[in-house]
Amino acid sequence: MAAERVEVITRKLGGAETFKFTSEGEGSFTVEATEQRSECGTTVTLFMRPATDDGGKNYLDEWTIKDIITKYSDFISWPIYFKDKIINSRKAIWQRPDSEIIEEEYTEFYKHIARDWQAPLTHIRINAEGSTNFKGLLFVPSEPPYDMFMNPEWGGISLYINRVFIMNDCKDLIPQYLRFIRGVIDSEDLPLNISREILQDEPIIRVIRRSTQRKIFTELRKLMENDREKYIKFWTGFGRVLKEGIIQDPENAKTILGISLFRTTFNDEWTTLAEYESRMKPDQKGIYCLAGRGDIQALKASPKLEPFTSKGYEVLLMTDPVDEVILQEANFILPEDAKDLLNIARDDVTPYSDDEKKANDDKLKELDAEFEPVRNLAREVFGDKLEGVKLALSSSPACLRDAPGGISLRMENLMRSAGQTPPPQKRTLELGAENPAVKRLITLAKNNDARATDILRVLYGQAMILDGVLPVDPAEYVKCVDGLMSSITGEG
Repeated sequence: MAAERVEVITRKLGGAETFKFTSEGEGSFTVEATEQRSECGTTVTLFMRPATDDGGKNYLDEWTIKDIITKYSDFISWPIYFKDKIINSRKAIWQRPDSEIIEEEYTEFYKHIARDWQAPLTHIRINAEGSTNFKGLLFVPSEPPYDMFMNPEWGGISLYINRVFIMNDCKDLIPQYLRFIRGVIDSEDLPLNISREILQDEPIIRVIRRSTQRKIFTELRKLMENDREKYIKFWTGFGRVLKEGIIQDPENAKTILGISLFRTTFNDEWTTLAEYESRMKPDQKGIYCLAGRGDIQALKASPKLEPFTSKGYEVLLMTDPVDEVILQEANFILPEDAKDLLNIARDDVTPYSDDEKKANDDKLKELDAEFEPVRNLAREVFGDKLEGVKLALSSSPACLRDAPGGISLRMENLMRSAGQTPPPQKRTLELGAENPAVKRLITLAKNNDARATDILRVLYGQAMILDGVLPVDPAEYVKCVDGLMSSITGEG
């Protein structure tokens, strides 16, 4: 493409003849004996096309030549001379033993390939020998780039074949949920003329991909077990991306869950599922979980936690959007011997034993007659939007309980933002019988006081806000709050 004519003069080692190959790239070529070379070796001469003024590259320009060589041949073993100077580094760091490389060299190489000014968090060496031979050097950055969540195509690994650069960001070498990994893979078995289209169906690439994934998971687990502080830094930066693999990659979902960290109500530390299980009470039915918006403090304030924390149960606090899907698909993800993930937002998940549940039901029955006016009012105000309204022995004002098998409000919003239509959902509005506002609501509803409607709407709106979504009608919610405030000040 760059030359009008190519001339190759070659003589093999120990051979007595020299041959010249000539082609103009138009489908024909000539091969003839020549006396132009008296020793073994090969000379390739390109007779370049003249430079044009239409913006095309001038392949005889010094900077163009150096750029091409640096990009494609910087790491090959043989020196490349330009004007009697070697211009390729020949330092394929992934080919050298780890014992011969100091940390500064790893950092320098990472900055070179990743164009990052910070040192990497850690590096991963790969040396696969057998039916498929390849080496690799991968890095985990210290910080995620600003556009990692906005650009799912960001990242990737550079592919080399026998130290010759083939392509950047080779998406076939690594799944999307590991897109934060940077580095190189160097194969000894792939052909140099491989194309992006062929890569997708190349069996060697599939072997490299699986082996690379396994190595990354192994090294991340080692980091988690041996340097928790550094692993927490990794997790806070990239854990949200890695957890996408639990949904995208069923084959490795259990492995990813095993190296996932979560916050809990136990303390302010991060924990794994295995560590949580080690702290479970003997009578605990499973791993109690609550998913919600990314603000951990807001999630800790959820009234749904009260029945569990009051009995000393620890609850996993899941703040990433993908956690909603994990809870939905938990039965298909977890190993057979694993504890169930129990979503405490569901109406059928409680911390009570059968005897405790019966005792609570008996107490609530005593309040049932007084609560009936609130139920009637809820039917008037919300119609069929709610499954129902019920009392709980709680001091928290209100929360929304999902139906068994249902999805959360946040999950509904996520589906809509992805262009999907969620199935119709009906939730139960749960009111705390020991809460002063709820007690006032019961009294006002019993007396047919108009303020009961405003209190009920406000409690419903509060429940939605605590679930991380806006009230259905924000203007109506504000109007109800304003009306209640005015009545308190005596101006309403």
